[in-house]
Amino acid sequence: MSQFEAVLFDAGDTLIRLSGSGEKLLHRAAARLGAEALDPDEVASVWRRVLGRSSTAEELAKGRDLSSARHREVWTALYTSAGCERLVPGLSDELYALTVSAESWEAFPDTLPTLKALHDRGLPVGIVSDTGFDLRPAMDLLGLSPFLDTVVMSFEQGICKPAAEVFLTACDRMRVNPERTLMVGDNPLTDSGAVAAGMHVFLLPPPVDTGPRGLGHILSLI
Repeated sequence: MSQFEAVLFDAGDTLIRLSGSGEKLLHRAAARLGAEALDPDEVASVWRRVLGRSSTAEELAKGRDLSSARHREVWTALYTSAGCERLVPGLSDELYALTVSAESWEAFPDTLPTLKALHDRGLPVGIVSDTGFDLRPAMDLLGLSPFLDTVVMSFEQGICKPAAEVFLTACDRMRVNPERTLMVGDNPLTDSGAVAAGMHVFLLPPPVDTGPRGLGHILSLI
């Protein structure tokens, strides 16, 4: 018999991710503004700056995932400082709108099969995500929602991982014991906060460009 009676997942880069490369997203956002012929090297340079700054301590300290308004403010400012407005005026806002759109997200190939397998085994499944926008439309569009018992998002709670409270909130909603719950994520700085809540944690390596995420390993633990 498995020691686990429920499974929690992080969302971004664990179950879902933005579809296509960052450069493609920038080109798509620019095309929406009527700009079709951007210099690929300039676009790549801007996106490298976005990636380089987005995970810095300075950016993370801005509380972008604590509210939807703060999320928009911090990300559009980051896009602007990275050079989006120099490419196309209005690009920062357009890129933000694109990245929070449900249609811009895709599930990893093994996401749905894994969630379905857990559901078929009768295990409650939840999501605990640091996000400043509602992930439910993307989950609905990707067909994941029928296999989720709860979705806990930081912007609704006003608190982010690694705080134990967010993990415990998910367990309370699913009526499961934290000690019998497995948390699956990809960020050791945030997802490992579930340990303080009494859970076991399974951390995935960074995702590869194509192919399964490695979620099948979870089933061997259940």
